[in-house]
Amino acid sequence: MNTKKILVAFVAAMALGLTARAQTNIQVFYDFGKDRQILTTTLEGFYNDNWGNTFFFIDYDYPLKDAFPAGTYFEFARCLNFWHGTFLEPLSIQVEYNGGVYNQYGINHAALAGLDLFFHSRNFKNTFNLKALYKWISYKGQPDGFKSLVPMQFTAVWGFQDLFGLRGLRFCGFADFWWQDHTLTYDEKGNSLTYPEKSRLVFLSEPQLWYSVGQFIGVPNFNIGGEVELSYDFGSCRGFRARPCAGIKWVF
Repeated sequence: MNTKKILVAFVAAMALGLTARAQTNIQVFYDFGKDRQILTTTLEGFYNDNWGNTFFFIDYDYPLKDAFPAGTYFEFARCLNFWHGTFLEPLSIQVEYNGGVYNQYGINHAALAGLDLFFHSRNFKNTFNLKALYKWISYKGQPDGFKSLVPMQFTAVWGFQDLFGLRGLRFCGFADFWWQDHTLTYDEKGNSLTYPEKSRLVFLSEPQLWYSVGQFIGVPNFNIGGEVELSYDFGSCRGFRARPCAGIKWVF
């Protein structure tokens, strides 16, 4: 699971010098996908300062048949913005690192750098980010000749607070598109392929919907909701997949 970047729109707002708190939250999801059926915990946070902001998240996957994590994934991103008060204010420089381990095998590590462009409504309840990032991927342990056809990633991040005028209802998410040589070993239905196939691009999106049910009992930190992981040629799975998840979130 990749429950990340969800807070980046708020992060960009902070980079523009808005008054905002640092925030750390933990999310717990159950993945209903037939090839998943796992629990995932996500620790996520963002923090602002006079030079921009920092964002990170750490995922751990727990198969139901095993009490120990099967894998972990980590992202760390830093946005830099030194030009508050100018016409370039919505634009930030971003650097990022991605990596992890699954079933004792390393996930291809990646380093990214590029630009983040921020859009928002007047009250900042509705936000949208567009990112264009150069992406270097480590293919250590992969077959010779694997590379990125285009070493780029394009990302969109959105957040809509108090959706439809309902206080505490938030719709947020991200969409990533990038080029990466990788091997596909499962078809669209989760069946093993007779012959592994090679893919050169990946699409991944995770729209989330959260509602602060805790506001009715004096603890607005508590949220219930879920997400749907939409992907194409992601990981070792060929074609399009839609994997629904249900979850809870606590904001510290």
